[in-house]
Amino acid sequence: MSPSSPSPAPPAAAPPQHTERLGLPWWLWLGSLAVAALLAVEIWMGAPGVRAWLPFAVLLPATVAGLAWLGRIRIAVRDCELRVDDARLPVRFVADVVPLDAAGRREVLGVGADPLAFVVQRPWVPGAVQVVLDDPADPTPFWVVSTRRPVELAEALLAARDAARP
Repeated sequence: MSPSSPSPAPPAAAPPQHTERLGLPWWLWLGSLAVAALLAVEIWMGAPGVRAWLPFAVLLPATVAGLAWLGRIRIAVRDCELRVDDARLPVRFVADVVPLDAAGRREVLGVGADPLAFVVQRPWVPGAVQVVLDDPADPTPFWVVSTRRPVELAEALLAARDAARP
């Protein structure tokens, strides 16, 4: 009988991750393109020459570019950071994370909102998370970030924070 070899160490748990893009819904694309086409037709009004094609060649691509720009925001929890577009928050500064529905988001961002809060809000996304900070050097009390999956984002942030602590 051969001597038994020691069992390999269990693989380290992968750090929690969350990735999301706050793209626009299909109906907003459809409605915006319809409005741009209607505006191009109004400018055209049966005129010959350049006025026949220029409004369509300018307004429709400009509308697509504007809509793509509005839906560019990406949210990610990886490498011990919360990344919202180009903003970065190390998870070691996260004190708590509160998932918010539409009513909760309205309350946090309503009349009594803190003017020092960092807010990335998209009106077509109903949910959000409030990330309460614990950084004495930063005057920002919390972040409010729109998300379609607030509970999953909150869990990923809290798990990343707990995994980053010694």
